[in-house]
Amino acid sequence: MMKHLLALLVSAAIATPAGATCFRGINLSGAEFNGRGAKVNTDYTYPSQKIIDYFASKKLNTVRLPILWERLQPVLNQPLDPSELALLKTSVDQMRKAGLGVIIDPHNFATYNDIQIGTRVVSTADFADFWRRVAIEFGNREGIYFGLMNEPFHMPATQWLPGAQAAIDAIRETGAKNLILVPGVEWTSAREWARASAAEMIKITDPGDNYAYEFHQYLDSDFSGTHATCPRAGDALKALDDVTDWMRTNKRRGFLGEFGGSRAPECLKGIADMVGKMNTAKDVWIGWTYWVAGDWWPATEINNITPTKDGDRPQLASLLGPGLEDKSCAGF
Repeated sequence: MMKHLLALLVSAAIATPAGATCFRGINLSGAEFNGRGAKVNTDYTYPSQKIIDYFASKKLNTVRLPILWERLQPVLNQPLDPSELALLKTSVDQMRKAGLGVIIDPHNFATYNDIQIGTRVVSTADFADFWRRVAIEFGNREGIYFGLMNEPFHMPATQWLPGAQAAIDAIRETGAKNLILVPGVEWTSAREWARASAAEMIKITDPGDNYAYEFHQYLDSDFSGTHATCPRAGDALKALDDVTDWMRTNKRRGFLGEFGGSRAPECLKGIADMVGKMNTAKDVWIGWTYWVAGDWWPATEINNITPTKDGDRPQLASLLGPGLEDKSCAGF
């Protein structure tokens, strides 16, 4: 692991500008809206070309693309839905043509039809089957990455670990070498990592030796990202420091898949400080994607950085720093 990590860091150092992590991006949300049976462009939507081009023009290089497992695979252990797969492939192609990498993100909270993975109804084998089919479709495509699952919660890490490991093994059995992002439990919280996830998730193995742990961390009063002020930004930053130390000690890598805040001054500073911390710890942090933007997100959503008729939202300036011109992410 250590030899592979050092090789990746050397290649990233060559291709990535000084001061910036490799992945720098945005969650473009909308394709995960509503449930199975929903109609595309009525109940849910994939990102428009307009919003893809906007964020590509802002020196970002990655999109985390939330989707819905049940919609892509309507029946467990059966083929992916051809129509939904075609929509996903079209969206991925649009982003790649715009120079953006794409993280495929089943935004299901470790459930299928609201039933948790690791139960009699939704087994770890079911989850592995899903990822095997996705890997067959997207394996070894440049700039495509696999985020195993969004925010497992209300389950112990002992329940989540077997599903995550089975999915990794299934992906690698197809021959796919894509980077895999592995979340913990408790909403993938960085602050809860040591208490809830670390002891079990350290047991993850990857035959392809190309994975990182995914963390999420908000700055508001209960770390949910749902409040307009950020009184606990300091605690959120400490959470990043703590997982940074854990990764260095254990020779692991991390990715911040969700973080965000409102236009309140303390939130804007907190967002910038989080990016700054990761930029100064590129030995373990491979990058981040801010939450959230999307064509259908309401203007009143506090974390939304979809541009308005007046232009950029202020949070964008907190994300952008010097040295973001290079769009490559070598080694992944």
